Amino acid sequence: MTESTQQSPSAPSAGLKAVALVCTLTPSPKPSSSELMARHVLGELEKNSVATSLIRVVDHDVKPGVQVDMGDGDDWPGLRRQVLEADIIVLATPIWMGHPCSIAQRVIERLNADLAETDEQGRPIMYDRTAIVAVVGNEDGAHKTIADMTQALSDIGFTVPAQAGTYWVGEAMQAVDYQDLDEVPENVAATTAGAARNATHLALLLRRHPYPAGS
Repeated sequence: MTESTQQSPSAPSAGLKAVALVCTLTPSPKPSSSELMARHVLGELEKNSVATSLIRVVDHDVKPGVQVDMGDGDDWPGLRRQVLEADIIVLATPIWMGHPCSIAQRVIERLNADLAETDEQGRPIMYDRTAIVAVVGNEDGAHKTIADMTQALSDIGFTVPAQAGTYWVGEAMQAVDYQDLDEVPENVAATTAGAARNATHLALLLRRHPYPAGS
């Protein structure tokens, strides 16, 4: 199980929490470009005084299905609890055959159960949480992957900030991964920082001004 918790020591905490759901197909302890990208996003969030944690989903037994709890042996309820405790969700996925990978799709399918779950005010339970998406790959499809994931997260109840996606895509038909780079390209680093900054801003706004309950 790969999990970490860090908080920026240089500024007082804004009280916000973020969790990254890393949807690599590669189990720990092998290196993962998706996890590296997620850690870069979390690092930028920490600069904004956000406490962070990371989960590599493939290290857990997340059963297929569209219920909150799929029964004995299902690890999703514990992961979901960490999502509910967070203000910001970072969904990190590789591109696979031009699409989000199967682990990312499973996460979305399990979150789909929360369309029917409400809080004490009768609102969708994932309201007032911000979501951003991080994508890596060595083939085309980053924009489509971000679009698919942000649309699904919005449907579930998460709020997507401006420029909520960051990505790196390597040269087509080559073997260089994000984790192979000597340094993060300047444009990618700037996009990652912007997504984290906007997510923090929006999360603070939602904390101060939650969505209203329906009639």
